This record gives sequence, structure tokens and C-alpha cells, in this order.
Amino acid sequence: MPNTTSNGTNQTVVIAMSGGVDSSVAAGLLLRQGYNVIGVTMQIWQESTTETKGAGCCSLGAVEDARRVAAKLDIPHYVLNFREFFADKVIDNFVSEYKRGRTPNPCVNCNRYVKFDALMTKARALGADFLATGHYARVEFDEDERRWALRRALDHDKDQTYALYHFTQEELAHTMMPLGLVTNKAETRAIAAELDLAVHNKPDSQEICFVQGGSYTDFLAQTAPETVQAGDIVDTSGKRRGAHDGVAFYTIGQRKRLNVGSPIPLYVIGIDAATNTVTVGSNDDLLADGLIADDINWVGIAGVQESRPVMVKIRYNMDAVPATLQNSANSEEVVVKFDTPQRAVTPGQSVVFYDLNGDSVLGGATIARGF
Repeated sequence: MPNTTSNGTNQTVVIAMSGGVDSSVAAGLLLRQGYNVIGVTMQIWQESTTETKGAGCCSLGAVEDARRVAAKLDIPHYVLNFREFFADKVIDNFVSEYKRGRTPNPCVNCNRYVKFDALMTKARALGADFLATGHYARVEFDEDERRWALRRALDHDKDQTYALYHFTQEELAHTMMPLGLVTNKAETRAIAAELDLAVHNKPDSQEICFVQGGSYTDFLAQTAPETVQAGDIVDTSGKRRGAHDGVAFYTIGQRKRLNVGSPIPLYVIGIDAATNTVTVGSNDDLLADGLIADDINWVGIAGVQESRPVMVKIRYNMDAVPATLQNSANSEEVVVKFDTPQRAVTPGQSVVFYDLNGDSVLGGATIARGF
């Protein structure tokens, strides 16, 4: 019971076009399958560069790239102004989380609130049957669970399910991700070349779109100068070891920018925004047996009633590791116990639960703390 067919005649799909090769190829594949395709590009960051080479997904140059691709494919193309909404849901959260001494994931919030919430609403208003994106993931119907499932892309190196776990069942039922079935990025670029798309060799964007041309610390210093407040760096005994420029500039596991002298490498193991203190320790101090997470969203299952073995990821670029998932005494939290201690469990980042095959997303949550 897939939400896609080999022949999309009389079905309309709105495709989110970022101006990159992935969304451009996704649009071309949908056309090949016979869908009526409408391209939509979101303007979400008003300070973006006009350069097209390597520009981020929200730059003015990227909008022009998307427009040219749509013209080449001969599909309608619209530009939607989501600037205020993006600032409210993504940028404000990004700043406030760092103020709290946490490390946010803006891409997760962008997918959650902007692409698959606000943009889905726009797509339905345009009369579309589906919203499609250039993400590397698969949407399928799980007959056993009788639920829509979010599954890893065939290209595991490009898989993006870690940043997509906030789907509702209704959203999944109306979402298409054609690149989930592409075997690798080389194939994506080859398809773009076949379609004669100028973006076939455009570099992938590797940065947070709204901090182009600098670092996130520069962005925080300019956007929220109150985050630049010097404080103490202490060790696990509470002894002062140095000074920092602001807790927002540090994350768990960090070694750089630590103004401390030590015969052994020291890492950030704790951040306390209330006392404006950064705690450092050894690499062993970074290891955690498990974590507590909140802001839970279930995807492939409706929830957990008892302990369940799962595979989990606590950061984007890592292999899923075995763990046990169980309810917490607090109904708004879940407990994850790793089979093997994991390094640098980071509050504010996502923990995503997969089935034992590591293929299907069961759900995800925001890390509150490690233990």
C-alpha cells in the first residue's frame, strides 16, 4: 500500500526545490513517472548570498537555480516567503538553545515546522495530492503495524532519516521522496546530466544556511551578543581551570577553544548556563551508559509499553548502535540504555530509534541529559 504509483496520471505533486541537484532530480523523476509537478522554493533567510556556486538551500542564488531547473523541466514554479516563520521556528530556537547550554539541530526543526508542516499546508492549498522533497529516505506502508513507515535510503551514506523523525502519519501518507531508491549520489548526478540540468555538478551545501560565510559562534555573537559572557572553566572536582567567552560557544565533547593547561587532553563534559560554567574532563568522562529524552515523536510504532531492544543514533554522522528503549516514570520522557557506553551524549541533539535491522524509524526525541 505505497503512497506512490508507477503512473502518476491525474495526481499532482508539489516538489520543494532548493536549487540543488537532489531536489532537481527528484522533480525530474516525478515527471518521468507521469505526475503533474509543481515546483516551489522557499525564501527563508533574507541575508543569504546571491552566489550560486555552493550556495545554501535558502540563498537568493539557489532560488534562481531552482527557477532555471523548473524552466528546463517545463513545470510551474513559485517562490514562497517563509522568512518570518523560519526565523520564529528555527533561528530563534537555535539561539535560545545555545543560551541554555544545549546544542540544537536546526535542520531537524526546519524539516519539522517548515518543510513538512507549513509547506505541506501550502501544497494542499495548491490542490496537490503529495508533497515531495529531495531527501534521501523512503516512505512505505508497513502492513504489520498498519502504519506509514519512514525507512532508510538505499544509499546509506546519504540517508537523512535522522533529521526526519518528526513526521506524523498524515504527513507521511502525503509525502514522496524519490531519491530514497537511488543507489548513490553518482547516480543522482548522472540522472541530472541526462536531464541536461545545469546543476548536475553543483557542490552540496555543507553549512547551516543562515550562517553562510562564517561560523555559528560569529552568528551568535552578532545576533545575540548577550551570549558572549565570560565565565569559569572548571574540572570535575570544581577547581577553576580557566575562562571561557560564553557557554553558547561550547558543546559536549569539544576540545578546541579550551583555555586550560593540562598534561592530558581535556574535553567539555558539562555546560551549566545558569552558573555560566563549562566543566571539562577526560575522554572517559564523556562516556555515558544511557540518556533521558523528551519531545518524543513516534513514527513506525505507536509507543513502547515495555522495554524494547532497538538501534539508536545520537548524532547524524554515526552508525546506529544497539540499545534498550523503555518508558520513564515521567510520561513525557523515554529512557535509552546503551549496550555499550557512548561518547558525548549532547543535550539538544536528537536521538532516533530504529528497528533491529537499523532500517525503519520507530521514532525519535530530543536528548535532555545523559547518565
